Amino acid sequence: MTLIGEGFGARHAVLAAGYGSRPDPLDAAKVLAMPIVLHIPKADPPARSAVLAAAAAATVALCLDARVGLDAQGIPGPWQGAFREWTGARIRKVARRARGAQWVAAQEVDGVTVDLDGAQARALVPGRVGDLDARIKKLQIEGTDLEHDDPGPVPDGVPTLWVNASLAMTVGKAAAQVGHASMLLAGAMSTARAVAWATDRYYCAVRDADETTWASLCDEVARGRAIAVRDAGFTEIAPGSMTVIAPLR
Repeated sequence: MTLIGEGFGARHAVLAAGYGSRPDPLDAAKVLAMPIVLHIPKADPPARSAVLAAAAAATVALCLDARVGLDAQGIPGPWQGAFREWTGARIRKVARRARGAQWVAAQEVDGVTVDLDGAQARALVPGRVGDLDARIKKLQIEGTDLEHDDPGPVPDGVPTLWVNASLAMTVGKAAAQVGHASMLLAGAMSTARAVAWATDRYYCAVRDADETTWASLCDEVARGRAIAVRDAGFTEIAPGSMTVIAPLR
């Protein structure tokens, strides 16, 4: 994983500028999305919270990778064109499950893999959904979920993404939402703090928020002390639903 390197500030500025708003193309095959591959073995699958944290970390790691920016000579990295086209549009992510040989094959597709607390996820370079690599296209989107777990308190200083438990999102839907949250959180950080997070390999925690915790987090959003993800409502949940909140610390 290329963490910092030349031009980190410029890459961070892309996230700080926020999402694009270019309308979707009429041809659904031309819609842009970032694929996220979740490693969920059939035997001894990892904890749901760890899988989601790995997905969040992989997403932001790709977004700040040196290959999406310019090198020291000002030459665009190999992923910059695809990445900047995606950030200029409506941000979409699609999470899929892989195991065994499928997971090994996914490593051959351009992207960044993160291993976090025994769970692995790979964020792939965004592109047109109709042009998705065949090795990824055949991976399952629906039908696999993980039990909710309670990993305990979050260590001080670890960025935390709180998922709205009342929405009962599948692990794939939640993975896309925490990926959105990690991008927003990184963009809301100072460049110096984002560098520190990169040095820690974007380590983060994901926790389910019950009704009381969620109400408190919503208050933090209203006070400008947390970022929130609001879903467009294409799948599973109603448009405008607040899915994930991450406090700014």
